[in-house]
Amino acid sequence: MESFEFSTELVPGLPNELGLECLTRLPYTAHRLASGVCHRWRDLFQSPDFHYHRKKLGYTQKVACLVQAFSVGTVNGPKRLGELPSYGISVFESLNRGWYRLPPVPKYPNGLPLFCQLASCEEKLVVMGGWNPVSYDPVADVFIYDFTTQQWRQGKDMPSKRSFFAIGACSGRVYIAGGHDENKNALRTAWVYDLRKDEWGQMGELNKERDECEGVVIGEDEFWVVSGYGTERQGQFDGSADVYGFKSGDWRVAEGIWDPGQCPRSSVGIGKGRKLMNWAELDTAVRVGARGIMLGGRVLVTGSEYQGGPHGFYMVEVKEGQIGKLEKINVPDEFSGFVQSGCFVEI
Repeated sequence: MESFEFSTELVPGLPNELGLECLTRLPYTAHRLASGVCHRWRDLFQSPDFHYHRKKLGYTQKVACLVQAFSVGTVNGPKRLGELPSYGISVFESLNRGWYRLPPVPKYPNGLPLFCQLASCEEKLVVMGGWNPVSYDPVADVFIYDFTTQQWRQGKDMPSKRSFFAIGACSGRVYIAGGHDENKNALRTAWVYDLRKDEWGQMGELNKERDECEGVVIGEDEFWVVSGYGTERQGQFDGSADVYGFKSGDWRVAEGIWDPGQCPRSSVGIGKGRKLMNWAELDTAVRVGARGIMLGGRVLVTGSEYQGGPHGFYMVEVKEGQIGKLEKINVPDEFSGFVQSGCFVEI
């Protein structure tokens, strides 16, 4: 934390080094309250450098953020006949197996944009795109949730409206690629969003159009845009991926990494040797609508045994590249709904 210099003591009566260590050990749930003590503490808790300091010392934790259907009606009212379900963001803390729900995005108080995408950056949650939940028109909105202040803010809109695109994040940047535009034309374009600068930059084009593709970030090296299909091949999923190297800034093609014809959305995970795998293949209990969220050495896996069946929640241990058996976890009724998408946030 050499970048921090304090003119006065962080904690009265203690050297700044010890004061910093004390504040580093505060759980993230106390950061909002602690930020109100003084300007120095507020600036510290909201600094990305402080997040990396806590991460280096092992005081962060990974939580799962899930775009989840509400079990009854909309966020603030009953569901009308013929309406699609309303969605909000649920948070699962694996350490204490606790659940809570994030406040609604102010622009959409009755439910998130349908089919929006999630990513995490510097202990913040980023929500992008989707369809307006009232008109079903595609949107270019970007929203960022800060777990320290427990507030949403709106970021710079995506360069264009798109749906069902691949998304991933690394080192303070969010990467998006593929999907389709307002006219349902599959896309090859890709963009990167710098969270600190609130700016978008272009990344060149994919090798081919990829609608309904899935994004996977592998380590701090590559962004994979898996499968998808072109405008003229509606629903005929491809077995390849476009791979973007963060250091090189170039795209390459990886062939034969996904089962052709099989939709990758919500099913792609990282298995042994950092290879792609299908969460739905773990067990018949999650063969429909499978979704896996990596939480350190364990994975939260959700899915159903059959189409329209009850949604199950499981923990799976990953040790030395080996994936264990599903361990069913009990979930409060209000958090037992279908999970559309999700990601982890390290807080």
